[in-house]
Amino acid sequence: MWRIGQLARMAGVSGRTLRHYDRIGLLPPAAVDSATGYRWYGAAELARLERIRGLQRLGLPLRAIAELVDAPEPQVRQALAEALAELRREIAARSAAVAAAEDHLAAQSPILPQRTTVGPRRLRVHRLRIAHPSELGTRCPAPTTLLTWLTGPPEGPFAAAAATAHGGEPLTLPARTVVRALVPPDRGVVRTGQDLFAWLGRHELAVTGPTLEDHLVDADGNGVTVLEVPVGPVAPDEPVPAHRPGHAAARRRPAAAARLPGQGERG
Repeated sequence: MWRIGQLARMAGVSGRTLRHYDRIGLLPPAAVDSATGYRWYGAAELARLERIRGLQRLGLPLRAIAELVDAPEPQVRQALAEALAELRREIAARSAAVAAAEDHLAAQSPILPQRTTVGPRRLRVHRLRIAHPSELGTRCPAPTTLLTWLTGPPEGPFAAAAATAHGGEPLTLPARTVVRALVPPDRGVVRTGQDLFAWLGRHELAVTGPTLEDHLVDADGNGVTVLEVPVGPVAPDEPVPAHRPGHAAARRRPAAAARLPGQGERG
């Protein structure tokens, strides 16, 4: 039999590791000297230790190894397949985080777009015809909701609609996937919108309906503005345009885009 230090050297682990395995019941020694407290290990413990280390190399945590070290091979394979699937999900999530961080650093924009799913929304609106984005501040003062039918920076007059509590026309927006971004106070809605459309282009997302510009004010009079763009994947036959910083090229709009009754639009 071997003392703990001898087994540690033979297996290439530390004595601290072996003591930890003993404490959690994963690898108890074959015997413990009642007088000195020394742990003694035999060939069976060495074989068990090698199996534990082998399962660790496969990416299994100790809590799973404790359940599998004595399990039959089919059970081990099933657990390993499940662990592998989880590991791939973690890798995908980390890869997505890396890509998002790289994109944010390269874009030179402070906005942090978030993709989410929202339910249907029912509004009553007044239709507007806007000649230039600078008109929006006077035509749609906060707090309210503004809708614009754009897929990029306007190249002329464009259609819009302002939500109203009285009168107006009904408009129902369906449940949809959207990209949302908070408008930084020092950036403004127009520039934030340009940044957001550029972000959509880099991520190969097409605009599928009207953009919402929500002006929200709390009880203390503090306000924030949120832009919300409904999105979907770019159609296979629709090329993804190259984008310059702060500029987004207009795209063709899918036929499913929400619109007002009789509403024309320009991209």
